[in-house]
Amino acid sequence: MPTIHDILIESNPWWKGPTTIEYNDRDLHTRLKKFLPLPQIIAITGLRRVGKTTLMLKILQDAIHQGDDPHTLLYFSFDEFKDIDIRTLLEEYEHILGKNLKQGKYLFLFDEIQKLENWDEQIKRLYDTYKKNVKIIISGSESLFIKKKSRATLAGRLFEFILSPLSFNEYLRFKDVHYENTELYQKELEVHLADYKQTQGFPELLTITDKEIIKKYIKESIVEKVIYRDIPGLVKIRDSSILESILTIFMEEPGQIVELSDLASDLHISRQTLAIYLRYLEASFLICKLYNFSKNKRKIERKLKKYYPTILSVDLLFKDELTSQSKVLEWFVVTQLKAEYFWRDSYKNEVDIVQIDDKKIIPLEVKQGKIETKSLLKFMDCYKVNEGYVITSTLEAHYKYGDKHIWVIPISKFLLKK
Repeated sequence: MPTIHDILIESNPWWKGPTTIEYNDRDLHTRLKKFLPLPQIIAITGLRRVGKTTLMLKILQDAIHQGDDPHTLLYFSFDEFKDIDIRTLLEEYEHILGKNLKQGKYLFLFDEIQKLENWDEQIKRLYDTYKKNVKIIISGSESLFIKKKSRATLAGRLFEFILSPLSFNEYLRFKDVHYENTELYQKELEVHLADYKQTQGFPELLTITDKEIIKKYIKESIVEKVIYRDIPGLVKIRDSSILESILTIFMEEPGQIVELSDLASDLHISRQTLAIYLRYLEASFLICKLYNFSKNKRKIERKLKKYYPTILSVDLLFKDELTSQSKVLEWFVVTQLKAEYFWRDSYKNEVDIVQIDDKKIIPLEVKQGKIETKSLLKFMDCYKVNEGYVITSTLEAHYKYGDKHIWVIPISKFLLKK
C-alpha cells in the first residue's frame, strides 16, 4: 500500500513543476472568491460526481496564477484514508518540503473530509492553531453536518456551500454554446435542453447518450455508493436496502405528498425510522423536500410536504408518454429552481412551486399539455399576487384576468431569463 509520503507527492504535482487542470466555469466558483480572503473554513458539499474536486483544484490553480508559492498549496483526499491523523499528514508535508506552518501563508484543501474519523475535532484543532497562517477548504459528498455534533464543534468557524449538478446555463457553457437571442435560437435551445435532461447535470455524462450507460452510471457510481457505502460509513443504518427502496419510490414517482405514517406502514418500518432515513437521504443530496407554503412559519412545518429526487429514474426520463414527460418536466423545473415550497389548500387546489424573491411571492405551475390556470388564480387571490407563471415545454402565451397576469413560458427560455 502506498505511504502517506508517496500519496502526498502524487496528489500535489505542482510541487514539482507547472500543471494545469481542465475546468469549465461553475457559478459557485464566482461566489466563493469573495470568501477566500476571510479566515473561516470553506466547506463545499454536494452529491457525488458533481465536480467538487475539480472546483477545489481550480481554486488551487487560481492561487498559483496569482503568484502563490506552489509549495504552500496542499491537496489531499481522505476517501481511502479514514484512520489517518491530520497532524501526521501535516508533519509529513513539513518534512517533504521543509516547511514550518507557523511561518508563511498556506492553502490546504482536504477532499472527502467526512471519511476521516473525528474530522470536525481535527479540523477545529488545525484552524485554532494556525488560523493566521493556513486557509482551509474542505469538501464532502454528504452534508458535513449529517452528524449533529459537527455543527456545534465548528460553530462560527465555517461557511458551507453546496455544489449542485450542472444548471442548464452551466451546461451550455460546458458545451461552449452562447445564444444571446433566445427567440432566434428557440429550436436549437430545445434540442440542447433535451440532451441536458439526459445528463441530469453530471459533467461526466455530457458526451453520453446511450440509455444503458447512463442508467449504469447513475446506479453504480452514485446511488449505490451513497446508500451502501457513504451513509452507512457515517451513521448507523439497520438496513440500507430500505434507504434504496425509499429513494426508488421518489425516483419513479417524483413530487409525492408524503404522509409519514402511511409510507412507513408500506415499508414495514416505524414512522420514526422513516423520518430519520428521509433526513439521511436529504443530507446526502439524493432527495429534496418542499414545504406547503404559508405566510405563517409555524404552519409550514406542520403542513404536508412533497419529496423530489435529485436524480430521476432513467427509465422514466426516456419514456415518451405524456404523463411521464409531465412528471419529468415538473421534476426538472423544481430541481433547476432549487424550489422550497409548493401550495395546496383544503380543497386540493395545488400550485407546483412557490418562489420567494426579495419578499415577492411568485407562483409557478408546470404543464406539459393543456394549460389550466384555476389553481394558480386561486393562489393569486388568496395571497393577493398579480403575476403568475406557467412553465411549458414549448408553448408561449399571456393571459389577463382583470389586474392579474399569467405568463406561459417555454422552459428553455425561462431558465435562461429567470
